[in-house]
Amino acid sequence: MDVPLKELAKLRAITEGTLKGRNPSIEGSLDSLLQTLYQVKNELETDSMSKDRLVLLAQTVEAKKKEIDEKQKEIYNAIVRLGKALDKAFTQPLPSYDPLFMSDDAKASLDSTVAVHFLRTGQFSAAEMFIQESGVTIDAEIRNKFEELHRILTALRMQDIDPALEWCSKNRQFLQSKSSPLEFYLHRSQFIRLLLACEAPYQPALSYANTVLRNYYTEHTTEFRRLLACFTYLPKLEHSPYADLASSTVHTDLESLFATEYCASLGMSRQAPLKVVGDIGAGGALARIEKARTVMKEKKSEWSQSDELPIEITLAPENRYHSIFACPVSKEQSTEQNPPMMMVCGHVITKDSLHKLSKVNGRVKCPYCPTESVQTSALRIYF
Repeated sequence: MDVPLKELAKLRAITEGTLKGRNPSIEGSLDSLLQTLYQVKNELETDSMSKDRLVLLAQTVEAKKKEIDEKQKEIYNAIVRLGKALDKAFTQPLPSYDPLFMSDDAKASLDSTVAVHFLRTGQFSAAEMFIQESGVTIDAEIRNKFEELHRILTALRMQDIDPALEWCSKNRQFLQSKSSPLEFYLHRSQFIRLLLACEAPYQPALSYANTVLRNYYTEHTTEFRRLLACFTYLPKLEHSPYADLASSTVHTDLESLFATEYCASLGMSRQAPLKVVGDIGAGGALARIEKARTVMKEKKSEWSQSDELPIEITLAPENRYHSIFACPVSKEQSTEQNPPMMMVCGHVITKDSLHKLSKVNGRVKCPYCPTESVQTSALRIYF
């Protein structure tokens, strides 16, 4: 997928006029042309225009038209290259499925999901346009919440933690119920900025630690001690055992942490659902499922389990939402029908393996230690 993504990035750069050494965007050329025409209009209304001025106007219009034609050719060529890259990346044709969103409720749910995704990712103009065209109704409170979220994230990006701290103060009870370190990390970020910006004896940073950070000593004792101990390695903190405190990630990671806690306060997942679906599907899952479907069709076999896939789909770590247990005896993954069971000795195998190892009298010898136990004494494990 690297080549198609690169071609897509080039196409976007061309359309936005951000590619070095290229003409400005079509919108920029049109805006420039309109500005010239409005200027000429004003001159004609106030005074007569000379022949030389009219010739210059005609040349300007012709030059802008040439710019637009060249830009259209660039965009067309970029689209062709992107199409060829996609054809090479996806050698098999896209699968065809029966329409999934036929009922009015299903269509409304899909439209609502797309609209909320635009709002959640900060694409407010696209969200407003989509809401107008689809006719979907989104609660005004949800819009305001996401606008507040991105206003605070923008402030964090500008190294302003005050809006985030204000939100933490209003939602402190919620954050404490989750044992969230967000508020402390915000103050830690401010402390480190003061520390690296001032010179010995580092009085601004010491004052901040004494008046603000000490309030968090009980919950964050270890981290608090590290923040004070790093003074001994100044001004070469980046070459010390506390080099991680000098890293930019101490500040940049606050954005993702704040977004996670903010969405959790709204009862929403850590990641945008539509993005997760797109990442997993476009990351190879759909291609593998379709390939398995084709093979099974050729072998005239069907997959009977409605809640499982016939093949294993490898997911990125951020898209794994639960632990997966593989039985050390059968080498199979556990399921609802075949859950993991812990024997008296503490070793865990699946329920099917437990039945196969049990004797007539109901006793089971652990395959990994000499312990024997009764089959009914095994406990189901929930990960």
